[in-house]
Amino acid sequence: MAVLSEEVSVSVKRKPPWLRVRAPGGATYLQLKKTLSLLKLHTVCESACCPNIGECWGKGAATIMILGETCTRSCRFCAVATGKPAPPDPNEPLRVAVALRAMGLRYAVITSVARDDLPDGGAAHWARTIREVRRVNPAMGIEVLVPDFRGRPEALETVLAACPDVVAHNVETVPRLQRAIRPQARFNRSLQVLRQAREAGFLTKTGLMLGIGETQEEIRQCLEELAAIPVDILTLGQYLQPSPSHRPIHRWVPPSEFEQWRAIAFELGFRSVAAGPLVRSSYRAEEHAQAAGWKASGRSGPYP
Repeated sequence: MAVLSEEVSVSVKRKPPWLRVRAPGGATYLQLKKTLSLLKLHTVCESACCPNIGECWGKGAATIMILGETCTRSCRFCAVATGKPAPPDPNEPLRVAVALRAMGLRYAVITSVARDDLPDGGAAHWARTIREVRRVNPAMGIEVLVPDFRGRPEALETVLAACPDVVAHNVETVPRLQRAIRPQARFNRSLQVLRQAREAGFLTKTGLMLGIGETQEEIRQCLEELAAIPVDILTLGQYLQPSPSHRPIHRWVPPSEFEQWRAIAFELGFRSVAAGPLVRSSYRAEEHAQAAGWKASGRSGPYP
């Protein structure tokens, strides 16, 4: 198994050069922004301050965030607003389907805020959205980045019954840091979400942030637990502090270390791995889904 080299010490007070990105802009970016605004849709790209928004929107791709833009949870790493959300909009599924058709994508990623205020955590709304997207865009691949539905398997089953192509759920960080970073979540609960989806035959995906206070041994142990499920697709990216009130950055993880973790993840059995300072859950999602076995044929999961 690959052995990690010594950590590179970089002051956390200044963003290192490998994390600097160009300001978003361009005709495609502006047109996509206009389309989403007209359809009154939210994106995690904007709400979570994704550093790749310029690159992805410049290619006409965005990750739609359903069930509003207000989350019922207060994770210490996330820029999405916390509070009391509005009731689900019954017209949102169709607007999502229309927006994705306008983007002209072969493969779409949909996520949501956590809706612990709803009896099913929003699962029925999730299912309606997937089915509406499939109806309007029958050949489109659909990846869903779902919450944990507070560990209720029947809620996740509602989503799986709508047959997305890839089921993603992020563990975000190592077990020791879960309560500090995700106070309303549980690591074992997240593992069960991934396990239930995998046992049902779906391609599965998860992600971790590095540089938030974990040790290298904890990262390795976490990857081993995920590989044992097994999870098909893994993303590893640098944690970026959204505001002074969020969890401070512990360290900048250099690109060379991400490459080493990528090699280790492949050795553990992950089928596709995206690892780098700017990698986020939806980054080049279609490319990694294809590497894990998804085929652009209009076929929906589950997969063997």
